[in-house]
Amino acid sequence: MIRFARRTLVALGTLAGLGAAPPPAAAAEELNLFAWSEYVPQSVLDGFTEETGIQVNYETYASNEEMLAKLLSGAASYDLIQPSEYVIEAMVKEKLLVPLDHAKLPNLKNIGQEYWNQPHDPKLAYSVPYMQGTVGIAVNTQKVKDPVTGYVDVFQQKYDGRIVILDDALEIVTWGLATLGLGPDAVTKANLEKVRPVLAKWLPLVKVYDSDSPKTPLLNGDVDLGIVWSGEAAILIKEQPGKFGYVLPKEGAHMFIDNFAIPKGAEHVDAAHRFIDYVLRPEVSRKISEEFPYTNPNVAARKLLTPEERANPASYPPGNPKLSTFRDIGPLAADVDKLFTDLKAKSGS
Repeated sequence: MIRFARRTLVALGTLAGLGAAPPPAAAAEELNLFAWSEYVPQSVLDGFTEETGIQVNYETYASNEEMLAKLLSGAASYDLIQPSEYVIEAMVKEKLLVPLDHAKLPNLKNIGQEYWNQPHDPKLAYSVPYMQGTVGIAVNTQKVKDPVTGYVDVFQQKYDGRIVILDDALEIVTWGLATLGLGPDAVTKANLEKVRPVLAKWLPLVKVYDSDSPKTPLLNGDVDLGIVWSGEAAILIKEQPGKFGYVLPKEGAHMFIDNFAIPKGAEHVDAAHRFIDYVLRPEVSRKISEEFPYTNPNVAARKLLTPEERANPASYPPGNPKLSTFRDIGPLAADVDKLFTDLKAKSGS
């Protein structure tokens, strides 16, 4: 499935002037949804329209950056967006999201308690978790016989030209930081210089950069291992059981949380609430897990999954893995992008 290049919000402050106060939406008969590509099943959209009469206009994007740029341009008005956790944090700081009316979201009770105390929005005052996932290592175990337990095991000379990774500056920089014993919250100018030689060694070994569908080169046999979104790995494991494995890096892995949120200036706020609550129904949320097998934050929906779905190690990693979420890094995003862009260019990729 398509996810996103994670670049933080360099020009977010200019979004503060976005839109006017939303007008009353009691007569809303449409919903303008701006969400990740290939992330909302058509059956969910059709079911909502059939029940409510509200037509959903589903426009897609492939990165947080793309979504924010479209909001900045003012070229279109959206009622519901799907930002990741650190983007929610930044948008809340800039007062760019409409506070949610929990009275209109009775199914919010289905969200697991662990999602209520995340630093980006601890009370879910502005956002509702949609799907959660991890970033880890997918391995074709028929081709790769040596143990792969972390980032350092992936970026070895013997795998030159056999690696796929996400085309994502912040992700890749944080992997390098992890090998230095630093977490994703350690993005500073000084630490970016420390990680430069690590990435300079890694990037020439990469054959494919793909944030849209990193499972595809693995399925096609173009590469043998890589660092991918967990939902992509879950599909690999489901489609070709016994061939692919998924490993969370021992140095530490990124846990992302994608959310629904209502942007400032939304015209159909009531329709947005109705859609969020519809998706929070266990049977509806279960449909999302069928097509996009990430970790479902809806604990009532999880109970509807098959034993095989719950046992998929990419969807529901066993044990107690070391996971960290991203935080808003503000202007440092530009430094992260420049470091990655420069090194990627020098590597010939």
